[in-house]
Amino acid sequence: MAAPSTSEEPTKSPVAAMGAAVLGIAETAGGMGILFGKILSRFVPPRFDGQELMKNLYKMAVKSLPIVVVTALFTGAIMVIQAATIVKRYSAEGLLGWGAGFGTLREIAPLLTALMISGRVGANHTAELGTMVVTEQLDALRVLAIDPIGFLVVPRFVSIVVTLFMMTLFADALALFGAAYTGKALLRVDPVTFYNGLTGGLLGFGDVGHGLIKSVVFGMVIGLASCHFGLATKGGAPGVGRAVNAQVVASAAGVFALDYVTSFLLG
Repeated sequence: MAAPSTSEEPTKSPVAAMGAAVLGIAETAGGMGILFGKILSRFVPPRFDGQELMKNLYKMAVKSLPIVVVTALFTGAIMVIQAATIVKRYSAEGLLGWGAGFGTLREIAPLLTALMISGRVGANHTAELGTMVVTEQLDALRVLAIDPIGFLVVPRFVSIVVTLFMMTLFADALALFGAAYTGKALLRVDPVTFYNGLTGGLLGFGDVGHGLIKSVVFGMVIGLASCHFGLATKGGAPGVGRAVNAQVVASAAGVFALDYVTSFLLG
Protein backbone atom coordinates (compact mmCIF):
# COMPACT_ATOMS: atom_id res chain seq x y z
CA MET A 1 0.00 0.00 0.00
CA ALA A 2 1.35 3.40 -0.92
CA ALA A 3 2.42 5.62 1.95
CA PRO A 4 0.22 8.64 2.53
CA SER A 5 1.51 11.87 1.05
CA THR A 6 3.04 14.24 3.56
CA SER A 7 3.40 17.15 1.19
CA GLU A 8 1.60 20.31 2.23
CA GLU A 9 0.36 23.16 0.11
CA PRO A 10 3.14 25.73 0.00
CA THR A 11 2.41 28.96 1.84
CA LYS A 12 2.88 32.31 0.16
CA SER A 13 5.98 34.27 1.02
CA PRO A 14 5.48 37.73 2.56
CA VAL A 15 6.52 39.35 -0.72
CA ALA A 16 4.00 37.28 -2.69
CA ALA A 17 1.26 38.06 -0.18
CA MET A 18 2.06 41.77 -0.37
CA GLY A 19 2.06 41.63 -4.16
CA ALA A 20 -1.32 39.88 -4.18
CA ALA A 21 -2.71 42.54 -1.85
CA VAL A 22 -1.45 45.35 -4.08
CA LEU A 23 -2.93 43.69 -7.15
CA GLY A 24 -6.25 43.24 -5.33
CA ILE A 25 -6.32 46.93 -4.39
CA ALA A 26 -5.47 47.91 -7.97
CA GLU A 27 -8.20 45.63 -9.33
CA THR A 28 -10.76 47.14 -6.96
CA ALA A 29 -9.72 50.71 -7.77
CA GLY A 30 -9.84 49.95 -11.50
CA GLY A 31 -13.28 48.37 -11.21
CA MET A 32 -14.59 51.37 -9.29
CA GLY A 33 -13.10 53.73 -11.89
CA ILE A 34 -14.78 51.86 -14.74
CA LEU A 35 -18.09 51.88 -12.86
CA PHE A 36 -17.76 55.63 -12.26
CA GLY A 37 -17.29 56.14 -16.00
CA LYS A 38 -20.43 54.11 -16.71
CA ILE A 39 -22.38 56.17 -14.16
CA LEU A 40 -21.24 59.46 -15.73
CA SER A 41 -22.24 58.21 -19.19
CA ARG A 42 -25.86 57.82 -17.98
CA PHE A 43 -26.13 61.57 -17.33
CA VAL A 44 -25.50 62.70 -20.94
CA PRO A 45 -28.24 62.35 -21.95
CA PRO A 46 -30.03 61.47 -18.66
CA ARG A 47 -30.78 57.74 -18.66
CA PHE A 48 -31.70 56.74 -15.12
CA ASP A 49 -34.90 55.98 -13.24
CA GLY A 50 -36.35 59.00 -11.41
CA GLN A 51 -38.79 57.01 -9.29
CA GLU A 52 -36.00 54.73 -8.09
CA LEU A 53 -33.96 57.83 -7.22
CA MET A 54 -36.75 59.30 -5.07
CA LYS A 55 -37.35 55.96 -3.36
CA ASN A 56 -33.68 55.65 -2.48
CA LEU A 57 -33.49 59.24 -1.24
CA TYR A 58 -36.34 58.55 1.16
CA LYS A 59 -34.84 55.24 2.28
CA MET A 60 -31.40 56.76 2.86
CA ALA A 61 -31.87 60.39 3.87
CA VAL A 62 -35.15 60.38 5.79
CA LYS A 63 -34.63 57.06 7.54
CA SER A 64 -31.02 57.87 8.40
CA LEU A 65 -31.93 61.14 10.12
CA PRO A 66 -32.57 59.73 13.65
CA ILE A 67 -29.18 58.04 13.95
CA VAL A 68 -27.44 61.13 12.51
CA VAL A 69 -29.21 63.34 15.08
CA VAL A 70 -28.07 61.17 17.99
CA THR A 71 -24.52 60.86 16.66
CA ALA A 72 -24.19 64.61 16.02
CA LEU A 73 -25.48 65.67 19.44
CA PHE A 74 -23.05 63.39 21.25
CA THR A 75 -20.23 64.44 18.92
CA GLY A 76 -20.66 68.08 19.93
CA ALA A 77 -20.81 67.11 23.59
CA ILE A 78 -17.62 65.06 23.30
CA MET A 79 -15.78 67.95 21.63
CA VAL A 80 -16.64 70.22 24.57
CA ILE A 81 -15.53 67.59 27.09
CA GLN A 82 -12.19 67.30 25.28
CA ALA A 83 -11.75 71.09 25.27
CA ALA A 84 -12.90 71.56 28.87
CA THR A 85 -9.49 71.00 30.48
CA ILE A 86 -7.75 73.70 28.41
CA VAL A 87 -10.68 76.11 28.78
CA LYS A 88 -10.60 75.80 32.58
CA ARG A 89 -6.83 75.99 32.82
CA TYR A 90 -6.53 79.24 30.86
CA SER A 91 -10.01 80.67 31.62
CA ALA A 92 -10.61 80.81 27.85
CA GLU A 93 -14.38 80.47 27.87
CA GLY A 94 -14.64 82.81 24.90
CA LEU A 95 -12.68 80.35 22.75
CA LEU A 96 -14.83 77.33 23.57
CA GLY A 97 -16.97 77.87 20.47
CA TRP A 98 -13.90 77.98 18.23
CA GLY A 99 -12.28 74.99 19.94
CA ALA A 100 -15.36 72.81 19.54
CA GLY A 101 -16.47 74.18 16.17
CA PHE A 102 -13.20 74.07 14.24
CA GLY A 103 -12.68 70.32 14.47
CA THR A 104 -16.39 69.57 14.23
CA LEU A 105 -17.07 71.51 11.03
CA ARG A 106 -13.90 70.58 9.17
CA GLU A 107 -13.33 66.98 10.26
CA ILE A 108 -15.47 65.22 12.83
CA ALA A 109 -18.99 65.86 11.49
CA PRO A 110 -18.34 64.82 7.86
CA LEU A 111 -16.12 61.90 8.89
CA LEU A 112 -18.45 60.34 11.47
CA THR A 113 -21.49 60.95 9.28
CA ALA A 114 -19.76 59.19 6.38
CA LEU A 115 -18.92 56.18 8.55
CA MET A 116 -22.51 55.98 9.83
CA ILE A 117 -23.95 56.21 6.31
CA SER A 118 -21.43 53.65 5.05
CA GLY A 119 -22.46 51.15 7.70
CA ARG A 120 -26.19 51.73 7.39
CA VAL A 121 -26.69 52.50 3.70
CA GLY A 122 -23.60 51.27 1.86
CA ALA A 123 -23.75 47.76 3.32
CA ASN A 124 -27.46 47.57 2.51
CA HIS A 125 -26.80 48.52 -1.13
CA THR A 126 -24.10 45.91 -1.48
CA ALA A 127 -26.36 43.22 -0.02
CA GLU A 128 -29.26 44.20 -2.30
CA LEU A 129 -27.19 44.28 -5.49
CA GLY A 130 -25.25 41.15 -4.53
CA THR A 131 -28.48 39.24 -3.94
CA MET A 132 -29.78 40.39 -7.32
CA VAL A 133 -26.57 39.19 -8.97
CA VAL A 134 -26.53 35.71 -7.41
CA THR A 135 -30.26 35.21 -8.08
CA GLU A 136 -29.79 36.35 -11.71
CA GLN A 137 -32.22 39.26 -11.41
CA LEU A 138 -29.77 41.54 -13.22
CA ASP A 139 -29.71 39.10 -16.15
CA ALA A 140 -33.50 39.21 -16.17
CA LEU A 141 -33.39 43.02 -16.40
CA ARG A 142 -31.05 42.81 -19.38
CA VAL A 143 -33.39 40.33 -21.08
CA LEU A 144 -36.18 42.90 -20.63
CA ALA A 145 -33.93 45.57 -22.22
CA ILE A 146 -33.61 47.43 -18.90
CA ASP A 147 -30.17 48.89 -18.20
CA PRO A 148 -29.11 47.77 -14.67
CA ILE A 149 -26.69 50.70 -14.36
CA GLY A 150 -29.33 53.32 -15.11
CA PHE A 151 -32.10 51.55 -13.21
CA LEU A 152 -30.24 50.37 -10.08
CA VAL A 153 -26.75 51.83 -9.79
CA VAL A 154 -27.11 55.51 -10.75
CA PRO A 155 -30.07 56.19 -8.38
CA ARG A 156 -28.18 54.57 -5.50
CA PHE A 157 -24.96 56.44 -6.25
CA VAL A 158 -26.67 59.84 -6.52
CA SER A 159 -28.76 59.15 -3.43
CA ILE A 160 -25.72 58.38 -1.29
CA VAL A 161 -23.91 61.56 -2.40
CA VAL A 162 -26.97 63.77 -1.81
CA THR A 163 -27.76 62.05 1.50
CA LEU A 164 -24.25 62.49 2.86
CA PHE A 165 -24.21 66.18 1.86
CA MET A 166 -27.56 66.83 3.55
CA MET A 167 -26.75 64.76 6.63
CA THR A 168 -23.47 66.64 7.08
CA LEU A 169 -25.39 69.92 7.14
CA PHE A 170 -27.69 68.50 9.82
CA ALA A 171 -24.74 67.07 11.72
CA ASP A 172 -22.91 70.42 11.71
CA ALA A 173 -25.89 72.28 13.15
CA LEU A 174 -26.81 69.63 15.71
CA ALA A 175 -23.22 69.06 16.85
CA LEU A 176 -22.81 72.79 17.52
CA PHE A 177 -26.14 72.84 19.35
CA GLY A 178 -25.07 69.91 21.52
CA ALA A 179 -21.68 71.52 22.15
CA ALA A 180 -23.22 74.84 23.16
CA TYR A 181 -25.54 73.36 25.77
CA THR A 182 -22.97 70.88 27.01
CA GLY A 183 -20.68 73.87 27.59
CA LYS A 184 -23.44 75.55 29.57
CA ALA A 185 -24.03 72.45 31.68
CA LEU A 186 -20.38 71.57 32.36
CA LEU A 187 -18.49 74.87 32.17
CA ARG A 188 -21.22 77.44 32.79
CA VAL A 189 -20.44 79.01 29.42
CA ASP A 190 -23.52 80.77 28.10
CA PRO A 191 -24.61 79.61 24.61
CA VAL A 192 -24.39 83.24 23.42
CA THR A 193 -20.71 83.30 24.44
CA PHE A 194 -20.22 79.97 22.70
CA TYR A 195 -21.73 81.15 19.42
CA ASN A 196 -19.86 84.49 19.61
CA GLY A 197 -16.62 82.54 19.87
CA LEU A 198 -17.75 80.42 16.94
CA THR A 199 -18.56 83.33 14.63
CA GLY A 200 -16.18 85.98 15.94
CA GLY A 201 -13.87 85.86 12.95
CA LEU A 202 -12.02 82.67 13.81
CA LEU A 203 -14.37 80.47 11.82
CA GLY A 204 -16.06 81.29 8.54
CA PHE A 205 -18.01 79.80 5.68
CA GLY A 206 -14.79 78.32 4.32
CA ASP A 207 -14.63 75.97 7.29
CA VAL A 208 -18.20 74.83 6.67
CA GLY A 209 -17.50 74.45 2.95
CA HIS A 210 -14.37 72.44 3.76
CA GLY A 211 -16.50 69.81 5.50
CA LEU A 212 -19.20 69.87 2.83
CA ILE A 213 -16.68 69.25 0.04
CA LYS A 214 -15.40 66.30 2.03
CA SER A 215 -18.95 64.98 2.40
CA VAL A 216 -19.38 64.91 -1.39
CA VAL A 217 -16.05 63.12 -1.85
CA PHE A 218 -16.91 60.61 0.88
CA GLY A 219 -20.34 60.03 -0.65
CA MET A 220 -18.79 59.26 -4.02
CA VAL A 221 -16.34 56.70 -2.65
CA ILE A 222 -19.02 55.01 -0.51
CA GLY A 223 -21.45 54.91 -3.43
CA LEU A 224 -18.86 53.48 -5.80
CA ALA A 225 -17.64 50.89 -3.29
CA SER A 226 -21.14 49.70 -2.36
CA CYS A 227 -22.25 49.34 -6.00
CA HIS A 228 -18.95 47.85 -7.20
CA PHE A 229 -18.80 45.10 -4.59
CA GLY A 230 -22.50 44.38 -5.03
CA LEU A 231 -22.17 43.92 -8.79
CA ALA A 232 -18.97 41.85 -8.37
CA THR A 233 -20.58 39.35 -5.97
CA LYS A 234 -19.86 35.68 -6.65
CA GLY A 235 -20.49 32.44 -4.81
CA GLY A 236 -24.13 32.54 -3.74
CA ALA A 237 -25.26 33.61 -0.26
CA PRO A 238 -21.75 33.33 1.29
CA GLY A 239 -20.50 35.58 -1.50
CA VAL A 240 -23.02 38.25 -0.51
CA GLY A 241 -21.63 38.22 3.02
CA ARG A 242 -18.08 38.51 1.74
CA ALA A 243 -19.07 41.38 -0.55
CA VAL A 244 -20.69 43.31 2.32
CA ASN A 245 -17.61 42.80 4.49
CA ALA A 246 -15.31 43.95 1.69
CA GLN A 247 -17.48 47.01 1.05
CA VAL A 248 -17.38 48.13 4.69
CA VAL A 249 -13.60 47.78 4.84
CA ALA A 250 -13.00 49.45 1.46
CA SER A 251 -15.36 52.33 2.21
CA ALA A 252 -13.76 53.05 5.60
CA ALA A 253 -10.26 52.87 4.15
CA GLY A 254 -11.26 55.06 1.20
CA VAL A 255 -12.89 57.65 3.46
CA PHE A 256 -9.80 58.01 5.65
CA ALA A 257 -7.42 58.09 2.67
CA LEU A 258 -9.47 60.73 0.86
CA ASP A 259 -9.89 62.68 4.10
CA TYR A 260 -6.11 63.06 4.18
CA VAL A 261 -5.93 64.01 0.50
CA THR A 262 -8.73 66.58 0.66
CA SER A 263 -7.38 68.06 3.90
CA PHE A 264 -3.97 68.48 2.25
CA LEU A 265 -5.40 70.02 -0.93
CA LEU A 266 -7.93 72.32 0.75
CA GLY A 267 -5.52 73.43 3.48
